Amino acid sequence: MTVQDFDPADRFVAGTVGPAGQRAFYLQASTGPLVVTVGVEKQQVSILADRINDVLDQLAPAEAVEPGEPGGVAEDTEPLQTPFDEDWRVQTLSLAWDEDRQKLVIECHDHDPDEVDEQADDEVAPLARNSIRVSLSPAEARAFARRSNALVAAGRPPCPFCGNPLDPTGHICPRANGYKR
Repeated sequence: MTVQDFDPADRFVAGTVGPAGQRAFYLQASTGPLVVTVGVEKQQVSILADRINDVLDQLAPAEAVEPGEPGGVAEDTEPLQTPFDEDWRVQTLSLAWDEDRQKLVIECHDHDPDEVDEQADDEVAPLARNSIRVSLSPAEARAFARRSNALVAAGRPPCPFCGNPLDPTGHICPRANGYKR
């Protein structure tokens, strides 16, 4: 099993490649020359950002200032570092608060960690198990969540009737009895 630890991370961002409606989402962590880019789903980015905000609001509201406020980190608006290949696809995300260090810890796995623990007794082990662990200060975590929410919201606009994403050419709307909107 390979675990790459980014503590501290020089940069940890969510980013996309492609036009709206066909975007691929990625998380990219870097420390010095080491850069790891992992593929994620749009919903994973959205849920991760929401949960980060929930944890920070609960456990570190004073330290988790918005980007641009005094004590906050500068907002990272740069694109993903290129060229890159997707190192692996994220299956499981976990989020934890390190009380001693006052840091948020995000782990991304290409497997279900609970399944690995159950398989530890077995003789047969999977060939590749990859994970990254990123430790962020509350201000860095808040900046990550804000950027992630902006990325998710920058997609296709929702249909006013059904809420599904609209394509530039319209879509078959279930609320309009299958007529194209």
